[in-house]
Amino acid sequence: MIPDGDQPKAIAELVKGFNEGKKYQVLMGATGTGKTFTMANVIKEFNKPTLVMTHNKTLAMQLYIELKELFPNNRVEYYVSNFDFYQPEAYIPSRDLYIDKDSRINQDLEMMRLSSLNALTLRNDTIVVASVAAIFATQDPNEYSKIFFELKVGEKTKKNDLLTFLVKSGYSRNDVELTMGTFTVKGDVIKIAPGYSDKFVYRISMFGDEVESLERIDPIENTVYDKMRTLTIYPAAAYVTDYNKIKIVVEKIEAELVERVKQLKEEGKMLEAERLDKRTRYDMETLSEFGFCSGIENYSMYLDFRQPGTTPFSLLDYFGDDFLLLIDESHMMIPQLHGMFNTSKSRKETLVEYGFRLPSAMENRPLNFEEFEKKMNQVIFTSATPGDYESNLVEKKFVEQIIRPTGLLDPIIEVRPSENQMLDIINEIKLRVDKGQRVLITALTINMSESITSYLQDKNIKTAYIHSELKTIERNQVIADLRKGVYDVIVGVNLLREGLDIPEVSLVCILDADKQGFLRNTRSLIQTIGRAARNSDGKVLFYADSMSNAMREAIEETERRRNIQEQYNIEHNIVPKTIIKKITDVTMSSQIRDRVAEVEKLKSGKKKSEKEKLIADLRKEMLSSAKEMDFENAARIRDLIIELEGD
Repeated sequence: MIPDGDQPKAIAELVKGFNEGKKYQVLMGATGTGKTFTMANVIKEFNKPTLVMTHNKTLAMQLYIELKELFPNNRVEYYVSNFDFYQPEAYIPSRDLYIDKDSRINQDLEMMRLSSLNALTLRNDTIVVASVAAIFATQDPNEYSKIFFELKVGEKTKKNDLLTFLVKSGYSRNDVELTMGTFTVKGDVIKIAPGYSDKFVYRISMFGDEVESLERIDPIENTVYDKMRTLTIYPAAAYVTDYNKIKIVVEKIEAELVERVKQLKEEGKMLEAERLDKRTRYDMETLSEFGFCSGIENYSMYLDFRQPGTTPFSLLDYFGDDFLLLIDESHMMIPQLHGMFNTSKSRKETLVEYGFRLPSAMENRPLNFEEFEKKMNQVIFTSATPGDYESNLVEKKFVEQIIRPTGLLDPIIEVRPSENQMLDIINEIKLRVDKGQRVLITALTINMSESITSYLQDKNIKTAYIHSELKTIERNQVIADLRKGVYDVIVGVNLLREGLDIPEVSLVCILDADKQGFLRNTRSLIQTIGRAARNSDGKVLFYADSMSNAMREAIEETERRRNIQEQYNIEHNIVPKTIIKKITDVTMSSQIRDRVAEVEKLKSGKKKSEKEKLIADLRKEMLSSAKEMDFENAARIRDLIIELEGD
């Protein structure tokens, strides 16, 4: 691929800025201009460790897949939350309700997280695509890099030393089924399934204490991929520590426990004191015995040998001092980074106050925003609508990427009165339906979207609504059905902004466009306008009784971008053409989808075995999608599994 449109200019400006020592730059790229390809070219220019952050898993998956294709020789990794389901430990005093931590780890995501840490430990050409999980606490990279076990053919290694290392670095013995993060021992042959890959296992053959052979084998066919002279075994878990230090860690935990229990008793909190003592001593015994315990992250301050109040280690620490940080959709990502710390702090304070955790558990937390800022090196913020934070950092001097190589123009915008707006919208819908095009209508509330949907359905218009109360699987299905023509119109609230890529949509109707608030500010309006920017007939209708400042600014910016693109098209003799995008199945095979529909009809408590069989089938399909690197589909199936299990 060769950079086109505004891409060459944007790449040159960004590279020049970094070479001149600029720490912060903003790439303001209109929808469909190829911001990802521009970022990839900047990464290629510097070829240093790179962290790409985005605000949700779906966009992270898309970026990961694109960058894997663009950088076949680099280590491109994916780092997001490793939970299919996560209910954090919490206590609700008003109801005297303790909620134990309940989670279900996705082994594929855990594998990819470990692969990220290993890649950053070993190579300087690593690119990691991450969600906000990047700012959550993990192990000291210096300690992590030391916890390896090296084997060499012909050298002596005590088998017990190797087995002890495996247990203490997060592996578990399983002589029945060899899954990721497990090992088997049969005589002098040890097989290890690494925690960061399911594509192979290691087979170690020993003769007494001598390593006789080292092989990497296919886990299913048992055929040999290759023979090795040396082998380095990495930890199976992201949080392990030198077993020799566990004794010191346990002593520090006990010292804090004694002091805290004494304090609680002096305050007359006998129940809390007894609870804390019992829970913590159980963890201490488990740590002493196995070097690991459930909830080990709550003792991260001691395991990392940090002082209270110091910044916890996170994924960012694995990049070293010289790395690129690219923040995608920065107007969404920056507020998300701000919010993580306070949410965690409030929950932990309650647990500490009522004797469920030691005060040091507060140190297991995400970075606060000030700590995150200090870890920034050279940063590119990318967005069609940069937020105030990044705009102020660069004094609103953006690197612009407005011209689309496809020649597509920003949509035409018209402002129309709200009186008789539904009759006007129906006339516009009919014009689009006749051309095989689709329509989006955005309202301010769920009730409004449902009412509009019912009204249009009564007029025999194929309409569906989409909002935050719909389950994930249902939202994705509605969008796919719109593209297929099952629906001609979707009515929605806030979900019609970032990440919704439907080239069939030629018309976006924004109701109450003049209302004040988040959903109708300048950035939100521009993002919503962008939903019609992938169709050559793109048009946006503002229904309003007055002209707000946000409307005026959104219209002016859209017209500015449109004029620039028009001039480019004239100079290069380009005729805009609607993007052609393959319509793929949303979630799963038709066979399983039919069975999902059947199970959803079942009443609670009936045919439980059928439901369990369906969930098992879905898990297989989820793993199959993950192995084929179709992580977006795997995530959707995962969401469906969670919904079925919760019924």
